[in-house]
This record gives sequence, C-alpha cells and structure tokens, in this order.
Amino acid sequence: MKYGPVLAAAVGCVAMVGALMAQRPFREYPAWEYNNFPLPKDYMVPGEWTFARLMYPTTHYRIDWQSELKRGLDWRDGNTNWTIDYPRSDRHLALAIRRLTRIDARSAEQPINLDDDDDVFNYPWLYAVEVGHWELTDSQIAKFREFLLRGGFFMCDDFHGTDEWNVFIETMSKVFPDRPIVDLQNENPIFHTVYDLSDRYQVPGFQYTETHSICEKCPTFPNFGTGGDFPRWRGIYDEHGRIIVAICHDMDLGDSWENADEITYPQRFSALGIRIGVNYITYAYTH
Repeated sequence: MKYGPVLAAAVGCVAMVGALMAQRPFREYPAWEYNNFPLPKDYMVPGEWTFARLMYPTTHYRIDWQSELKRGLDWRDGNTNWTIDYPRSDRHLALAIRRLTRIDARSAEQPINLDDDDDVFNYPWLYAVEVGHWELTDSQIAKFREFLLRGGFFMCDDFHGTDEWNVFIETMSKVFPDRPIVDLQNENPIFHTVYDLSDRYQVPGFQYTETHSICEKCPTFPNFGTGGDFPRWRGIYDEHGRIIVAICHDMDLGDSWENADEITYPQRFSALGIRIGVNYITYAYTH
C-alpha cells in the first residue's frame, strides 16, 4: 500500500491547522475614515487568502496637511495613515476576490504589526496604503526584508508626488539597498494572470468627484502637494525574476476598491482597480 499521497495530505492539513492556530486573532482599530463599519457575518471563517494590511509608524517629516493632522498619535492604536480606506476597501476587495476567482478569500481583513512576533509570515500577500507617510524602524525593516525573501509579496498604493515618493524611498532603500526599483513592462505576467491589462490608465481617489482632476497632487491644487500627473507601475524583483514588491505610485487603487459601490465615483476606475488587485493577488499565489 502506498502512503505517499495520504501522508502528504495529512502533513498539509496539520501544517494548515498549525498556521491558523499561530495567527493572531482578528482585531479592528479606529480608522481615519470609518468606525463601526459592519462586519461580515462570516468574518471569523478562515480562508486561503486574507487581506493583510500593514500597520506602520508615521513619518516624522512634515510634508503635507496629513502630517500635521495626526501628529502625536500612536500608530499602534490606529487612526493614522495606515488606516486610510480601512476597513471598507479591504472587505470590498475580498468580496471581489470571492466573486471573480476561485481563491477562497476571508471576508474580513487582518492588520499586521511587524513587531508582533512572526505573525506577518502567516500572510503571503501584504498591502500598505499611503506609504508616502510611513517610516519603519530598523527592527521592522529587518522583519519586512525577511518576509519578502521568504517568498512574501508586498503591494503598496495611494501615494502621490515627489515628496511622498522620497519618503517611501527612504524606508524602501533600507529594506533592499541592493535591489533597484524598475518600471513594469506591459508584457509582464502580473498584468495578464487573470485579466489582460496592457491598456491601463490612472486611477484617482475619491477626490475626483469634487475636483474632477485625475491627478491627486497637481500644481493646480497646491493644497494637495505637487507632482503626480502620471501613474507609475513599478516593482522590485528577487534573484529568480519574481516580483516581490509591486509599487503603485500616483494612483489610488484603495479608493477604487473602497468606493466600488459609490454611485458618484466613476465605475471605470473601480473596474480597473479591482482587476489590478485580482491580478496582483493571483500573481503572488502563482509565481
């Protein structure tokens, strides 16, 4: 009698159960935009994929009105930049993954604090918003680097202009001082895993409904900052040619997920934003 497949299946089940038991319990934090957002009825049911949202310390640089508004708040308590769009954005994308793919997505997100032991290693896909306002500590940088080198995938989004790019780079260059950030070409598999996305366009935030400007930080809107009139699809590769960091600069995919059910936000932006999310998550699981 051959025990190989049976044994492998048993080991796999034990490993999955062990991973689930090692995960931190579900938790919610006060958010910049939302409090008491309705929880899905099945939020405690685990899945193959969970929207893992990176918590991070806020930069000490005073680069815009956001830097001033939340200054002095403890990022570990929520209500700072990492909570932008949370949790509405996370849950909308999880719902889209359920409907548009065969991935068994958990209906609720999980905030990830890199200082929480090794919890980040339970989540192969990690997302951060507003990384133009982050500033990881040395120990967090080391943990983050290890996560990526062990096969993790990181997607960041919703940061705009030159000032926020420079803040992002200051931390990212410490994570990988020897790995360049490159533009992702249209033929890259990440744009073709589920949907063919060669013809992409800039996805604006909800501010578009008021300003009617695709660009979030343009000279015509000086209170928002400068730059940001062209979307940048960038990434960092590992030594095997796999994208491990996907950088969405000068666009706001988080808002496109968050406002997918908002009638004043144009449907074409959410349509592309959700497809990008589906492709990036599928790529992370298949490459």
